[in-house]
Amino acid sequence: MRIPRTAATATAVAAALALTVAGCSGSGGKDSEDKGDDSASGGKGVSTPRMKVAMITHSGEGDTFWDIVQSGAKQAAAKDNVDFLYSANKEGQQQSQLIQAAIDQKVDGIVVTLAKPEAVRDVVKKAVAAGIPVVTVNSGAQYSKELGALGHIGQDEGVAGEAVGEQLNAGGRKKAVCVIHEQGNVSLEERCAGVKKTFKGSVENLNVDGTNTPAATSSIEAKLQAGSGGTAIDAVVTLGAPMAAAAVKAKGDAGSSAEVDTFDLNAAVIKQFKAEEIGFAVDQQPYLQGYLAVDELWLHKTNGNIVGGGRPVLTGPAIVTEKDVPALEKYTARGTR
Repeated sequence: MRIPRTAATATAVAAALALTVAGCSGSGGKDSEDKGDDSASGGKGVSTPRMKVAMITHSGEGDTFWDIVQSGAKQAAAKDNVDFLYSANKEGQQQSQLIQAAIDQKVDGIVVTLAKPEAVRDVVKKAVAAGIPVVTVNSGAQYSKELGALGHIGQDEGVAGEAVGEQLNAGGRKKAVCVIHEQGNVSLEERCAGVKKTFKGSVENLNVDGTNTPAATSSIEAKLQAGSGGTAIDAVVTLGAPMAAAAVKAKGDAGSSAEVDTFDLNAAVIKQFKAEEIGFAVDQQPYLQGYLAVDELWLHKTNGNIVGGGRPVLTGPAIVTEKDVPALEKYTARGTR
């Protein structure tokens, strides 16, 4: 790897959040301590008092990226004697209600994404005012400090996009399409802006519905067909691993020779590397984002620590190519990379 530079609704939300306690009481925390469940953390669970941490993100169950984030968070929760709760909604208002539900439950800490910061700004401030420590992860790093969070954990999205632009230059690409699978997500927009900043060719953004893969695939295919001939698109940049598969299919259906590159890793991307269907990927190490966020809240509660000194703790980006497959394959297979 090369590292470059409503009332009813609220009640239902609270119930949903309460139901998403992630197996820590059965496979982590004190039980983990007794059983020595240390497969990835390197040690037994701690003996500090039980605490409860809620993570509320903008993407739900079944998304491979967030599955990996949760994997890291659950491992840290097992080590730190933490009840870990997870919930998500891509709509900012719904995410805000989930955060309010966590406040109402008087959790000991909140981990939250700021993909749509204006929608969650007031409730995050409300959590901080209530004395609940907040750590932001993944998106909206530039808003974290002003909302009173202890810190932010994730990659610098602009820098990551710039790295992609440089990689496209190195590959001799001339015309790229940057596929945004969630409109209004500030981090995705920052990625494409970063690509445009350093890429010497032309870049066009394409908005698709990431929750509707067939429709997204058709949109990418249509774009590739429209850009044929002398102005052919020779690079498709997707901003999440699940979209990479859609782009690969669209490329085949369109009869295009464009290179498909992507942000984020999962087991499918590793297979696509081996099949020479993807040129490179940007790894932001989501496992670390989940693990470090929970661990930071535990350290703050038990030892008054603040990680990063008020600055973001970066987990990426790193450019990954097919040459890195042998080292990464076992980790993606177990869901930690």
